[in-house]
Amino acid sequence: MDKIIGLGNALVDVLATLNDDSLLAEMELPKGSMQLIDEFKLQKINERFNNMDTHLATGGSAGNAILGLACLGAKTGFIGKVGDDEYGRFYRENLHKNGIEEKLLIGDLPSGVASTFISPDGERTFGTYLGAASTLRAEDLSFSMFHGYTYFFLEGYLVQDHDMILKAIRLAKRAGLQVCLDMASYNIVEADLDFFSFLVKEYVDILFANEEEARSFTGKEPEEALEEIAKMCSIVVVKLGARGSYIRKGTSTIEAEALPVGKVLDTTGAGDYFAAGFLYGLTNGCSLPKCAKIASILSGNVIQVIGTTIPGVQWDEIKLNISEIL
Repeated sequence: MDKIIGLGNALVDVLATLNDDSLLAEMELPKGSMQLIDEFKLQKINERFNNMDTHLATGGSAGNAILGLACLGAKTGFIGKVGDDEYGRFYRENLHKNGIEEKLLIGDLPSGVASTFISPDGERTFGTYLGAASTLRAEDLSFSMFHGYTYFFLEGYLVQDHDMILKAIRLAKRAGLQVCLDMASYNIVEADLDFFSFLVKEYVDILFANEEEARSFTGKEPEEALEEIAKMCSIVVVKLGARGSYIRKGTSTIEAEALPVGKVLDTTGAGDYFAAGFLYGLTNGCSLPKCAKIASILSGNVIQVIGTTIPGVQWDEIKLNISEIL
């Protein structure tokens, strides 16, 4: 089986379910977005969280995808940076527990925290303090980190550090890896559109985007966006939530259905787990329609739990369903 390594912000998610969206307005966090916050706002959020039920989990877009792959039995690794603190130890222990080759560096700042607000409709909003994760630099990366892998999964949240991203991608390409990019958030795409365009055209083999990200990238609706992006890279996936997804390779387009879900509890990690399922299919030599089915199974299951930690019994059922596709 092909091995996959991820690079991303090593964050610990602190999740809280909201009765309404008034707290989002109070914290000046646009619903459905990912906003970077400073320590002052983190303290304000923590004050509110102290009076709420919260759930702790490892997070970060690439970290979630790699965790999903590892839980399916894929051979994985993860590159990131944490602080020398309780959250950093929590993150490292979770990688070890799930058999993920950890390539974690230690920074001087506290570990990054993603304060995650879950609205009554399941939509999630992030107030992210990057902390140590933001101090990962180009000079921290080495060729040996990528050796022995086949795919390199990269989250769009990292594109603000152009030098680091370019070094990572070039090292991965030098090691013969295929580069997979998840665009991560529409506002991140809008803020650095030219650089995203450069990366996709020059380096990216497989691109994942939801419809908002695809619209921010191309200015077009999903089907037209799919066609435009397909001219830049090998495989394009545009996720449409409950309406499924579009996948395009060359001139061939596939429409995939979403897994029917009775009640959505939390959409945190839905796109990350979709990518995990899709890449798991690729590592097993599956056709694109089969990859899409596996992706839909994973994303459909993670939205039925709070956070991105799927219980073991549920994983057993997921694996059984996937075995019928492989």
